[in-house]
Amino acid sequence: MSHLPSGGLPPKIETPPPGPRARQLCHDLDRYEAPGINTLGPGEETLVWEEALGSNVLDVDGNRYIDLTSGFGVAAVGHRHPLVVSSIRRQTSRLVHGLGDVHAHPSRVKLARQLCRRAPVDDARVYFAASGSDAVEIALKTVCLATGKPGILAFDPAYHGLTLGSLQVTSRQEFREPFLPLFHSWVRRLPFGCPIERIAELLEGDPDIGGVLLEPMVGREGFIPAPANWIREISDLCRRRDVALIADEIFTGFGRTGAWFAVEREGVRPDLLCCGKALAGGLPIGAVLGREGMMDAWRGSHEALHTATFVANPLSCAAALAVLEILERQNLPQRAAALGQVIAAKTEDWSELIECVVEVRGLGLAWGIELASSGAAHALLDRMLSDGLLALAGGPNGRVIQICPPLVITDRQLAFALDSIETHLQAI
Repeated sequence: MSHLPSGGLPPKIETPPPGPRARQLCHDLDRYEAPGINTLGPGEETLVWEEALGSNVLDVDGNRYIDLTSGFGVAAVGHRHPLVVSSIRRQTSRLVHGLGDVHAHPSRVKLARQLCRRAPVDDARVYFAASGSDAVEIALKTVCLATGKPGILAFDPAYHGLTLGSLQVTSRQEFREPFLPLFHSWVRRLPFGCPIERIAELLEGDPDIGGVLLEPMVGREGFIPAPANWIREISDLCRRRDVALIADEIFTGFGRTGAWFAVEREGVRPDLLCCGKALAGGLPIGAVLGREGMMDAWRGSHEALHTATFVANPLSCAAALAVLEILERQNLPQRAAALGQVIAAKTEDWSELIECVVEVRGLGLAWGIELASSGAAHALLDRMLSDGLLALAGGPNGRVIQICPPLVITDRQLAFALDSIETHLQAI
């Protein structure tokens, strides 16, 4: 039985988190789970989620929170949206698992059609993936197949995943260092937002570069929007140089920045677009949407050259169809844009009036509050948690508090969160 009658409730803290049940479960997790799969050190404790609905999360000790993480950006339409749940239930009554790349199923066909119609990609074709990282792997392979050039220009900072290919285009050394012996030298790197002349010079001097990979807004590494017209200029440059433009919209896609896809804000139509996270409302899925001319490079073999057992799983496809319907029906990209203006108005003078705030930046419902030190960031997270607000820190040394709520967050919930954050910032 649900203990969350609504997903638009204020926080309510019954027991200082993490409570006794959470601590016991963390002890068990520490005993049985391999290190590296979570962020806990030996003996450390954290929250344990019991239930979630809309913008609310309930932990195992009965504390209710407002979720400002959307579960890493996944719950764009809210946790456990009724339409997503009913779509999954209908699918479970017919087909739970199929035969991957060998046999199709109706939900897969419908989702392929809808994604290709919605994508800001010319003559789009879709290649389904098991996750966002897997989508990046597919995009990198597509560039290699279509252009015959192995080189990729990526940017710093950037986060594209932790599988072997995606890790090589991810910038953070902490992730890369242990696996450097496995790497090859096909990645070139420039600073995110650098002058277009530097990109042009690199492409001119390196004929082996077949693609440019970028996040329209840096996600995990600090919520940094691209400079105005930067993506448009890169797109124009790629067209002139016959280099593929790959947009990693795994975080920004499906309404997060106030548009269906962030590249649409500048009218850019990339050659390849990676998506995932919010697409299936909580079930694993990823996809690459690419120009037909590039995707045709995968032809020529009777084997699937890149696949996985659970790709385009019936449950994930059914959930994704529901998510697309919700985004359209509830005008959630437009709502994200409107609430982004509310956040901008509320925070516009924080960096001037509050000593520990370096910068507040963002688009739609993705905002980063960069603080002067990681200590200040952790102090703010602790105080927010005591108020029932769930948030994450990212960026350099964890100094950026990331505000990334479900697009269905209520006006009251958002106002409560912003007032709480402002109060605590003034006290740090």
